[in-house]
Amino acid sequence: MGEPAMQRTTSNDADEDVRLMLACGAGDDAAFTLLFRRWSGPLLRYLERIVGNAASAQEVLQETFLRVHRARERYRPEARFSTWLFTIANRLALNELRRPGRRSEHRSLEADEDGRAPLVLAADTPRMEDLLDARRDGDALERSLAKLPERQRAALWLTAVEGLSYAETAKTLETTEKSVKALVHRARVALVDGAQTGA
Repeated sequence: MGEPAMQRTTSNDADEDVRLMLACGAGDDAAFTLLFRRWSGPLLRYLERIVGNAASAQEVLQETFLRVHRARERYRPEARFSTWLFTIANRLALNELRRPGRRSEHRSLEADEDGRAPLVLAADTPRMEDLLDARRDGDALERSLAKLPERQRAALWLTAVEGLSYAETAKTLETTEKSVKALVHRARVALVDGAQTGA
């Protein structure tokens, strides 16, 4: 199955991504490395929210860039690179969620990768109470996001965090703009309801 084609864009950043991808297709491995550096962080954050498991998200990230590398000679600049990239990643993430026997692992947001509590540097400001309140709010938001259905979570993340338009998000999720608007609206309502009920 070929990778999806997307709409044209005139953004300078997008033009740079397209230039790098075309260079990669011409055999420039350094261009691929630059694309990975530019996009691996945002893409990993997205995948962690969708699959709910850091290790699985890392695997999907690697598979996504493997697919990008394999498609490098067939790539045509018919779209924003980011939309094309997130579409590939989203398909792989949905496959991961459908995998039989998959279990979602939850880790404390207060622990690092080794399971140890993070170091906290002493400072005059902000106050410890403010930090604790911010952490509690962040934890509550993470829990609320995790409770959203996967398509609502994906639509909200792509539009609100990654800055994709409704049209680009629709292409990424392989649905309509109307459906994306409904998904984002329902996700926002659910988050507000969750915040009001303390869920």
